[in-house]
Amino acid sequence: MSLLDTGVPAVLVRIDRNPFHHGTLGAVRSLGRAGVEVHVVADSAESPVSRSRYVRQMHAPPLPGASPDDILAVLRRVAARIGRPAVLIPMDDATAIAAGRMGDDLAPSYLLPAMPATLAERVADKEQLAAVCGSADVPHPVTLVPGSPAEAAAGARRLGLPLVAKWSRPWLLPAGSGLRSTVLVRSVQQARELYLRSEEAGSRLLLQAYLAPGPDRDWFFHGYADRSGAVRAGGPGRKQLSWPRGAGLTAVGCWTPNPQVQTLAERLTGELGYRGVFDLDFRRCGTTGRYHLLDFNPRPGAQFRLFADSAGLDVVRALHLDLTDRPFPGGAPLAGRAFVVENYAPLAALRTAPGGRELAWHAPDDRAPGRAMWALWCRHVSRRLRERLSAATVPGPRPASRVPSPSLTDNEKASSR
Repeated sequence: MSLLDTGVPAVLVRIDRNPFHHGTLGAVRSLGRAGVEVHVVADSAESPVSRSRYVRQMHAPPLPGASPDDILAVLRRVAARIGRPAVLIPMDDATAIAAGRMGDDLAPSYLLPAMPATLAERVADKEQLAAVCGSADVPHPVTLVPGSPAEAAAGARRLGLPLVAKWSRPWLLPAGSGLRSTVLVRSVQQARELYLRSEEAGSRLLLQAYLAPGPDRDWFFHGYADRSGAVRAGGPGRKQLSWPRGAGLTAVGCWTPNPQVQTLAERLTGELGYRGVFDLDFRRCGTTGRYHLLDFNPRPGAQFRLFADSAGLDVVRALHLDLTDRPFPGGAPLAGRAFVVENYAPLAALRTAPGGRELAWHAPDDRAPGRAMWALWCRHVSRRLRERLSAATVPGPRPASRVPSPSLTDNEKASSR
């Protein structure tokens, strides 16, 4: 007998056009292996996810930057094809925010956790998150919100260099703009230039005190807050390797007990009345030892499958169980379990893992997505190399001085979160 109600399908939605989003594949496999019919609303042009044996059907997603009405129209069209209520699982912030606001319009075609309509947007907004942390007594890096280029320059001097610059609503960043959600700023001029792109970015620029990375400093917590508010499934994990190094997504992570991180996560979600899947990023200050919340993602994190316990429960399965009124199994945490994203950490994928390990792409029962990912990754790397070689061989304009001004694009490449 299946742990989950196999009569209720699941619909995974991702507007972001990222073919290397392994979290979507993890959710497909987690539910599909339990016998749930899985539909995916995402770009399938190159996505390895579409090759999974556990995908019942791929559906065309809304266009990037789609309005709430456009998203609602797509979801209603998918619901009509399925013909019965389904659990809706947003896989990016834009979808989570839209689903929260449209909860009443989506019912009864879709099952969603019951919480305030704007709460997902509130925690995903980096500016509002700083205020949320203050009210919940959760440490958060000192954050300034400049109102002019001069204030951006003054803020950079006040915080000291380097500092972190973030756009408060990163899901609004236009594709092809070259803007990144998070940038490591190394000069006052760079802070001023970033501010001048605020209108293009679509949200306010935040300047944040920089907490230096280091061994044992980057942590995350994945969980599911059930209808009573209790945090079920998931747990705390330590980021052992990131991509890009020191400032990116988790390439290698380990399930590591951490009572301080657990307490902060439960306090925050409890204070907010949050319901549903969440993913939190923390960084421990090397001076004070305090864990500062950096990000609150109101949806499954890409490495959520790290936290599959002895009963096979993870946050996505917990969501499906709770929304279909099924009991939670009594599994035990598997501390020491590892998660590796092969294309970002190929050597780690070859090492032994005494505590057990899950790979993001390869699975013995579902090999096609892994093969498709490597073919796509090789093309991606080759294209990037050709672009760099081309840029290096094309003669540029003769510099006006011996000390060129800093390039915004190059500085942005220094750090991406």
